[in-house]
Amino acid sequence: AVVSTQSTGADTRGHFSHGLNRLEVYCTDYELGATSRTNSPTIEKQTVSTALVNGNNALGATVGKFCMELAIEKCKSTGVGVVTAKGSNHYGIAGFYGLMAEKQGLIGISMTNTSPVVVPTRAKQCTIGTNAISVIAPAENEDYFAMDMATSTVALGKLEVARRKGEPIPPGWGCDSEGNESLDPGAVLDGGGLLPLGGTEQSGGYKGYALASSVEVLCGILSGGNWGPHIRSWQNPDRSKQANLGQFFMALDPEVFGFGFTGRMQQFMDEHRALDPVEGTDGVLVAGDPERAAEKACEERGGILYHPAFMQNMEKLAKKLNVPPLKHL
Repeated sequence: AVVSTQSTGADTRGHFSHGLNRLEVYCTDYELGATSRTNSPTIEKQTVSTALVNGNNALGATVGKFCMELAIEKCKSTGVGVVTAKGSNHYGIAGFYGLMAEKQGLIGISMTNTSPVVVPTRAKQCTIGTNAISVIAPAENEDYFAMDMATSTVALGKLEVARRKGEPIPPGWGCDSEGNESLDPGAVLDGGGLLPLGGTEQSGGYKGYALASSVEVLCGILSGGNWGPHIRSWQNPDRSKQANLGQFFMALDPEVFGFGFTGRMQQFMDEHRALDPVEGTDGVLVAGDPERAAEKACEERGGILYHPAFMQNMEKLAKKLNVPPLKHL
């Protein structure tokens, strides 16, 4: 159930690369025995405000939900809850877990490392992951700040979507096998790699490289899980190996810090939304606004709008699994 909620939630928020687009990957991992069908996460050690969780190779979404619920529980007792996990798998969008905390009036932070698909600045080989970071904070009247991003210029799934549609990718997204910037999603996915946030060295990509490395510190290295080049590749034959991803979850109670947090948070966002926008744009946004707009569009439309190529892939997967296909209009 958590995978269904997490995946459709990602698509509703406009993050199609991390929603049902990942369903085939999860099924393949089950089929190859790379992810356990029966294991559940367990706590290996803990204090009143911290815990180390072993995901025991369960589905990443299952591990993530367990860890953030534990962080929230500890936060409500001490004002802060920090949980690291090892033995996990791909857990979808990082923001899903931060939103769990935000819904209870807390600040939620989540990070994960991933398979090495990013080429460090000045390198040719992929040795770090897209290593997502999410920080979500409550404001007033159900408004909230929601930063949820990869530390590469884009998530890998966006290139998969571009290749499926037969579209080129923008500059700064990826490089070919020689480390040269490329606009061909196939060249990036087949032998090349993603570029760190910022793109090339000349445009500040080394900062994204450092940011992704910081995620590795808090996720794989701190938890005792795998990190960087030690994480399995998405490509065969490594797909049959356990990922052993490391993940990080934090819940903070703003009430144990400065007074009036939600009011100041709201003021911060409103002041930026009210800025004089550049001509030809729809206005200045804050983190989380595009996702809220996507959710509103789905609500008004009465459903999620998928690309025909995606629906064809889902129909093929349904036939393979011998289950009814997705219902659509």
